[in-house]
Amino acid sequence: MPKLLNQFRSFYFRNYPDDMETLINYFAVFGGLGWDIDTSKSITFIIEELILQNFDILNEKMEELTLSQPANKRLLRALAIGDRRIFSAFNRAGLNNANGGSALNYLEQKGLVTIEYSREEPAKSLNAKGKLKREIARHRISHKVLFTQPFVRFWFYFIAPHKKDIIKNNYDNFFKDFAIRQNSYTSLIFEELSEILLNYYIRDTQILSSGSYWDANVEIDILTITKNEKIYIAECKWKNHKVNKKELTKLLEKCEKLNITPTQVVLFSKRGFSKELISKQGKDLALYSSNDFKELLKNNKKDELIENFVFRLN
Repeated sequence: MPKLLNQFRSFYFRNYPDDMETLINYFAVFGGLGWDIDTSKSITFIIEELILQNFDILNEKMEELTLSQPANKRLLRALAIGDRRIFSAFNRAGLNNANGGSALNYLEQKGLVTIEYSREEPAKSLNAKGKLKREIARHRISHKVLFTQPFVRFWFYFIAPHKKDIIKNNYDNFFKDFAIRQNSYTSLIFEELSEILLNYYIRDTQILSSGSYWDANVEIDILTITKNEKIYIAECKWKNHKVNKKELTKLLEKCEKLNITPTQVVLFSKRGFSKELISKQGKDLALYSSNDFKELLKNNKKDELIENFVFRLN
């Protein structure tokens, strides 16, 4: 069972939120803390009550996890807010390959992050003796990084930048920032959970490769390939409106760039889909909204789950 799925289920059976949208929203912030969360209260109220007002305790734990090393904290911050690519995170954090690599190795060994390896093939010239164009030759294939627990990413995405204000009990800038970027922040957790849900639905076939796909020209949220040569391409939208045909068109254009013909295109949406998209649903197109994530909670009970969190205070 993937660690994130275990945490997701544990969070549900600990707190029993009313619906899946609430579950995903709150899990994206508090997942990994191991605390009881009253999801009937607003997420901003709970953040202030449990995180901002307990800043000193949480900050002490975070300092312990990072050994209070500036390089470790800068890299976590860069990974939290950036495109997750290792080289760009090093640049954002002001680190080189040596000290950045050392920091990344520590964070990985500590269990705070995991590496998502690129599936991009190195560029080759069509002519055996030919040379690649300079911009292609200079392109470096970069792996990406995922946080193992949502709360650690939340801390470095939202809390760390406002540390000085929070210490002074001034939360205004934090809440303004959170209001603007909450959906953008939550979208990565939604994407990770969507991959788990997709693979759950095709669990009867052997999966050879699954995860996000990126290269110099194209990024796709989920690309899953099975042993019987089926290809599933998916896009995930955590936004406060229904997804329409335009998103399907964009995804199919990405497939053309990669020169692949998907067995099925899959769209995941926070708030559902337009009538036009729903009418196209079938073997070539699958649509999943927040409510469908109930499938990930089946056949489990609270006392059957082992909570094994890197970051836990009780």
